[in-house]
Amino acid sequence: MHEKLVIIGAGPAGLTAALYAARADLNPMVFEGVHAGGQLMITTDVENYPGFPDGILGPELMDKFRKQTEKFGTRLRQVDVTEVDFSVRPFKINVGADEYTADAVIIASGANATWLGIPGEKKLTGKGVSACATCDGFFFRGQELIVVGGGDTAMEEALFLTKFASKVTIVHRRDELRASKIMAARVEQNPKIDMNWNSVVTEIHGDELVSGVTLEDTVTGKSSEMPIGGVFVAIGHKPTTDLFIDELDLDENGYLVIADSGGTRTSVEGVFAAGDVVDHVYRQAVTAAGTGCMAAIDAERWLAHQE
Repeated sequence: MHEKLVIIGAGPAGLTAALYAARADLNPMVFEGVHAGGQLMITTDVENYPGFPDGILGPELMDKFRKQTEKFGTRLRQVDVTEVDFSVRPFKINVGADEYTADAVIIASGANATWLGIPGEKKLTGKGVSACATCDGFFFRGQELIVVGGGDTAMEEALFLTKFASKVTIVHRRDELRASKIMAARVEQNPKIDMNWNSVVTEIHGDELVSGVTLEDTVTGKSSEMPIGGVFVAIGHKPTTDLFIDELDLDENGYLVIADSGGTRTSVEGVFAAGDVVDHVYRQAVTAAGTGCMAAIDAERWLAHQE
């Protein structure tokens, strides 16, 4: 089966790309993946996406994205791409036993937060457990919070949360930070931030909302309880790029490398990328949607040039 344009991924980036591509008469095929919708599918209230003054649920927002793309003729398949070959033209995309070919491809496979994998975490995600301070910090005004991690991301999350929280405690498994000196200094100078060294969170407590955590001392092994209003996990993100390891250039953290600064072209001509699969800085739905628009326009212009 041959397609003019295939889009891999169906979060804000992939579906925005599909919307623009469909309106450009490219008749895109979108492989959503089994877990379609991206990270917004595990986000409860979204209050920072433009156009929704009263906020909107993450899954509801993604449903609106899908319906809008389908209105203009996008075809969506909720299946995982299992293999790609970008060394041949047209490109090959395998979905299990089915093989597709495509003149152009947009990759919008996203990234996932690295989670702790402890009791209570999954149950309370979106109910006091978060991996995005800029997304959710506003909901924790006046509360005491913890941030788990020791790198620059954890420091940035903690500093951002001080705008809303009464107190932020950084929980770190070692006795020194991995963060850069300048970020560590900012944290140390902030009166709202405390450090809890040599500690790990072993369980998150709460029924409907987070109420506290169990901490374990990594030196003594002693456990203690800590009442808390929210837990922000900041131990990294992993881009969904395993499919492309031998096909495209990746950076040291596994993100797709963009060949033209400010654009969406990857290391292979005709393959474009958008959203969190290339973005380790902003990671917002609105920025992902913006680069999805860019990728569709870049793909449309490239295809027109080929013809």
